[in-house]
Parts: sequence; structure tokens; C-alpha cells
Amino acid sequence: MSREKPRPSLPLPQAETLNVEFKSDRKRLSDDELVEALVCLANTEGGELWLGVEDDGKPSGLHEVHQNLAGLPGLVAARTSPSLAVTVEAFDIAGIRVARIAVPKSASDVATTAGVYLRRRLKQDGLPECVPMLPHDRSSRAGSFGLADASAQAVAGATLADFDPLERERLRQAIRQYGGDRVLLELDDEALEGALGFSTRTQTGERVPTLTGLLVIGRESALRERVPTHELAFQVLARETVSFNEFRRFPLLKALDWLETNFRPYNPEKEVQIGLFRVPVPKVDMGAFREAVANALVHRDYHRLGAVHVRLDDQGLAVSNPGGLVEGVTLLNLLTTEPRPRNPALADAMKRIGIVERSGRGVDKIYRGMLRFGRPEPDYSRTDSNNVVLQLATGDADEVFLQLVVEQENRQNGASLPIDSLIALAVLREQKRLSMDELARHIHRDSIQARRTLEWLVEAGLVQAHGNTRNRSYTLSAEMYRAEGQQVAYTRQAGFSSLQHEQMVLSHVQHHGRVQRSEVIELCHLTGDQAAKLLKRLKAEGRLVKHGERRWAFYTLSENEPL
Repeated sequence: MSREKPRPSLPLPQAETLNVEFKSDRKRLSDDELVEALVCLANTEGGELWLGVEDDGKPSGLHEVHQNLAGLPGLVAARTSPSLAVTVEAFDIAGIRVARIAVPKSASDVATTAGVYLRRRLKQDGLPECVPMLPHDRSSRAGSFGLADASAQAVAGATLADFDPLERERLRQAIRQYGGDRVLLELDDEALEGALGFSTRTQTGERVPTLTGLLVIGRESALRERVPTHELAFQVLARETVSFNEFRRFPLLKALDWLETNFRPYNPEKEVQIGLFRVPVPKVDMGAFREAVANALVHRDYHRLGAVHVRLDDQGLAVSNPGGLVEGVTLLNLLTTEPRPRNPALADAMKRIGIVERSGRGVDKIYRGMLRFGRPEPDYSRTDSNNVVLQLATGDADEVFLQLVVEQENRQNGASLPIDSLIALAVLREQKRLSMDELARHIHRDSIQARRTLEWLVEAGLVQAHGNTRNRSYTLSAEMYRAEGQQVAYTRQAGFSSLQHEQMVLSHVQHHGRVQRSEVIELCHLTGDQAAKLLKRLKAEGRLVKHGERRWAFYTLSENEPL
């Protein structure tokens, strides 16, 4: 739709970005250029095109041909395939008429009716540009939307001779070692390859390798020739000194063995006595390490050049892979979204082998491997549309916190603490006080689930609640602070609130002359009983004087209370 009447001035974006495009209309922008620019946005992340604005962001106005915007949405729909629905609005900016064209992100590839496919990208200087959308770009985009599975497709030119017998044996050993689907061990080679999706049949009935098959049991020479995008890099840097820096194109199981063998010397481990048991405390939890690396290899975009990088430096461990998060997965729902693998066939094979979490909740395992040792949450903040980047801190573990977690798990007959509970405890250690809504943002759930988590921790004696139900806040319990040797910190967090309530009530009376129980409830976020007890205590201490009874009662300052 379009809106002819200009709207009041709207702040222009400061500059062009991946989602914002400026187009000058001084010399009348041609229909072809306009449609191509809109297609470019639709095939990327969507966004907005400002017509009548120069590249430097200064409005210059619409050409007289474009003063009537009523037919613009129809023009765009008629010149694109599938038809692209845009929204057009006119704005007056500093007295100059411009148009804002909003473009939705398209779930399918959009072309101009002339057959032009374009996508948007950022150049090295950070400025956006439109470039041709090549066949591999289209395949990559389809994979990110879950519309195609490249890992299930036959690899051009590959034959069964590209499978390595040694890797077949490594596969069977991995199934035993990692607790995979033991039914697979009973199958012969052909049945095993079929069960795991390592091969498919052509129209003539010939069996040929799939991408999954080559990646898992392919010969290294075949991978180099037929899957040039596959590469794994391991780097160790200490104070900018390179201790290890090697790249490999091994099949996945061999690559994981190679990486783990070379990583262990850089991952020192000590043991902590907890009760009757000695608990290992590594620099990086190996379960989290394996899951992070396997996820990067399984979920990377195999249409894009670039290695999966595993780098250990003074800041911690970083694991990155080409290809952003798939459609529907964001940094705000990583912990709760249903599994959406970019390469479903490869992901399923690795689950059945036992390499990755069979439930598809590998992120939980990574979080647990960090939080259980009192380390910060995994950090995905550097992830963008081109790469997923995971950073794991490698600072000293909090051994006292680990002991409390292990003791609680022992009380639960060895059952692990839920991830939501570990996150809550970690946030409380960092922020000292927490509300339900704040925890909900951390665990990617609603406030109801956050409250259940916190109340369970209260019942377990790990957390203490303060205030009424609606405005309740939470701190670590006195036992937790005592175990950490921080009794004063507990008093500061838990005891300060009571003193603060008294001062708030007295200050209110000083300014307004009187206070009622209902006002104390609202002022201090207390229940009716808590407010009544607070007023009763201040009256008993001779600081307030009560007037009236029941719901008409109010309180004033006593003559002895200093102003």
C-alpha cells in the first residue's frame, strides 16, 4: 500500500547499512535500478530504501515523476518474481519530500522479471553494495531457511571409491566410544552407509556418496578436490606469540581426534576434593569443547569458503564457523528454540554416531560446562550474518561454587542442576540481586518459567526471596554467601532492604506529613502484612505515631524523630 499525504519529519538513518539504502532521485531513478535495489534488500535481511536521499544521507527530494507514489507498490510487484510486496510512505524532512520504501525479508529467492538475482553485502570499508546472487549463494540461502539440505545431496564426480576403509573402522570405533546407536554396529558397510545417509542412488540406480558421507568417511584427497570449503584450523596464541597454528582437511571424525589430541596439552586440569570424591577441574570442560567444535563443523555453511577456527589465547577459547545463524534462531532464543540444523542429514548422522547431543540441545551442554565451574556464560555476541562466533572464558574456576553445585546434585541422587537454575545462580553471583523479569531475559523464557526456577532454588536453600510476589527480588542465600566467606556481602544485600524501607517511609512522612499502609505497600513493594509489621515496628520504636484504626489509620512523625 502507499500513503500519499506526507507524514511529519522522521529522523533519517545516519548512514547506509546492510538494511538501509539511499537513492538519489534528482535525475529520476530508473525503474530498473529501483527494482534491483529492492530485490537486493529482499534477498538479504530486508530493510528500507529512502528515495530522494543522497548517498551522504542528505535529502534532495523526489523527482516530479515520483511525486505520485500510488502506483509504486504495483510497479514493484509486477517487475519482481515472486511478486515483492513493499510499503511506501512519503515524508517531509526539513521541507523536502522523500519516500521510504519498506522491504520485507523474503523467504524465497526474489528476481527481477528480467531474471536478475542480487544480494546485499558489506564491503571492506563497511559500506553496502549489491552483487550478483550466484548459484552457490542461492543454495546457501535455501539452506539457512531450511528449504534445502546440501549435506544430503550427491557430490558431483564422487564415487564410492572416495570412501576410506580406515575411516569406516574409525566410525565403528566412535560409535562404541561415544555411546552412539549400537544397532549400527550390526550392519554391513553398505547398510551402514545407507542408514547414516552416506550414500544415495542416482536415477540409474547407482550408489554415489553424499556430502555427509564424504565429510565423515571420505578420503582426504577426495575432500580436498570435491569439498574445497571444508577446513579446520587450530591456533594457540600466548601474549601474541603463536604456539600452534595448523590447518587440516581431515574427514570429521579424524579431525575431531586430531584436534582433541593437540588441544589436551594446552588444557591443564587439577582435582578438587568434594566429600569422598575428587572432581576434575579443567581449564576448558572437554564436554563443552567437543560439543562446541562439533556444532561448528556440523552447522557451518559448506557453500562458503573459510575454515572452522578454534583459537585459544589469553582471552579464552573462541570457536567460529562460516555461515550465520539459520532462520528462526537468534541470540535471544538460543536456549529455547527447537533444533534447526543447517545440514540436517549431517546433524542426524553425527547424533547417531554419538558425537553431538542426541536431543539436539548441544548449547545446553556448552552452558553447563561453563556455569558448573562458576565461569561466565558462553558468549555469542560476536555472531553476525556471516559467522557464528562462540567465546568461552578460561579464567580460574570458582571451586567453592562447584562444591555447592556438586553437593546439591548429590542431594538429588546425582541428577544435574537444570540449565535455567545454573544460569540463575551465575547471574546472582555477578549481579547480587535479580528479579523474575531479569532472569527471564537470561534464560530466554517467560516470567512464569523464571519464577518457577527461582522458587525451586529458594526451596533448595540456594536462593532467598525478598518482597511480595509481584515485586519480589532474589539474592543468593546466607548459606551460599557463608560458603564463599562473604557474610558481610550477604548482610549488605539482604539486610539493606529492611533499612531502606524504614528510611523510605520516614522520608515520605517528612515530605507529605502522613502515610497510610496502602502507601507503604506501593512505596516499598511489600505485602499488606509486611507493610503492617514495618509500621508497627516504627511505632514501637517511637518514630511514628498512629492515628485512627483499621483502614482509616494513618501515621505521622513523632516529636522525638529528627526532621
